[in-house]
Amino acid sequence: MKTIYLFLLASCLWSAAVAQQRGTMMNAAPSESMQDMPGMDGNDRQTKSAGATFIDLSQQHLTSGTGAEPNSTPFEMVMKSEGNWMLMFHGLAFIADTQQSKPRGADKLFSTNWFMPMAQKKFGNGTLTLRAMLSLEPATVSERRYPELFQQGETAFGNPIVDGQHPHDFFMEIAAMYDYRIGARTLLSFYAAPVGDPAIGPVAYPHRASASEDPAAPLGHHLEDSTHIADEVFTAGIVHDNVRLEASGFHGREPDEYRWDVDSGNIDSWSTRITVNPGQNWSVQYSIGQFHSPEAQNPNQDQRRMTASVMYNQPLRRGNLSSMLLWGRNQDLMNGNVGNAYLLESTINSGRNSLWTRIENVDRTNQLLDAGKFTSGFVDRYFARVQAYTAGYDREIGHIPHLSTAVGGQFSWYGVPEILTPTYGAHPVGGLMFLRLSVH
Repeated sequence: MKTIYLFLLASCLWSAAVAQQRGTMMNAAPSESMQDMPGMDGNDRQTKSAGATFIDLSQQHLTSGTGAEPNSTPFEMVMKSEGNWMLMFHGLAFIADTQQSKPRGADKLFSTNWFMPMAQKKFGNGTLTLRAMLSLEPATVSERRYPELFQQGETAFGNPIVDGQHPHDFFMEIAAMYDYRIGARTLLSFYAAPVGDPAIGPVAYPHRASASEDPAAPLGHHLEDSTHIADEVFTAGIVHDNVRLEASGFHGREPDEYRWDVDSGNIDSWSTRITVNPGQNWSVQYSIGQFHSPEAQNPNQDQRRMTASVMYNQPLRRGNLSSMLLWGRNQDLMNGNVGNAYLLESTINSGRNSLWTRIENVDRTNQLLDAGKFTSGFVDRYFARVQAYTAGYDREIGHIPHLSTAVGGQFSWYGVPEILTPTYGAHPVGGLMFLRLSVH
């Protein structure tokens, strides 16, 4: 099995290495083969296909896992045809400095980042896709976390992380996908990944357009889309017209805190998702899954998750507007404790300027009171709800071909319940300045 994993990774890295001549793709629709796309002549000309269908975009696999965004969502990447293969690459990196109010806030210089090489080839009535998602965050986020007030999830140095966000694994995804057309209106899809994203939740926050300019994770990440780095993922799905139905099996444990390796385990968890793209500018999904022993510090607690989201995308004359409304819910199957997270986020790009906001209303557990210290017999339970409000702005600078560079910042403030005021203060705030680099 490890030989297959290494082969998939090597194939995807090769696709990036040979992409010497660069181009830009936005909403490309490979309905026949990658070489037959409108606007593609094998010499990496720019391609635009505003009329792409949901089936067309499902074959592109431009988002994490098999997730979907509205058909009109713009995608930009370096791409090149090499024989019968279409090779693609894109990536994103933030170099950020954050400052947060005391007593629980902290300051740090860090980088969040990821990059994605991908290769596609047509086989008969189907398309094979090989893809990797890689991140250098194990090296660019020191002490296994960056500061984020009220954030929770996973562990560092044997203790639960509180008021911080863990780095992603170096291997965020290593996946092979095969899509088979069984008619003009129907597509069968298969996804296999030693590390990947099962069919639950929306597109993960690092890869969705509505969060494209925000360097930080949502507070509701572990109630909404934390499974985008899961082990031993297998997904089967069918798309008919504008509707997709999927089911996944995977290993339910969250990644461990050693971020450079590939974890493994038995397939012990499941999920299913229905996605509907009713028009070019909309995408709606509902999903449910059950995870076996997701958290290392509470190995006997299984979890059920439900999510629902509505995405809206509107192309503008000189830019794009992307928004999402998201609900996530975790239920502890051992004691019935339930936590909910609600999120509204939106990003508008106009010319060289971008504005965004993220508003959250999220249940938090009693680990906030324990400052993340692990004690034997501790029972983790949701007990309080926190509000988070973020507004940000950045501006493109420089003129380097195929490299988008921007400087910007964001400011966050929080609504704190009375039970947490002695610990966090009545009006905690945080600020973040960054340099953003994007390959396209």
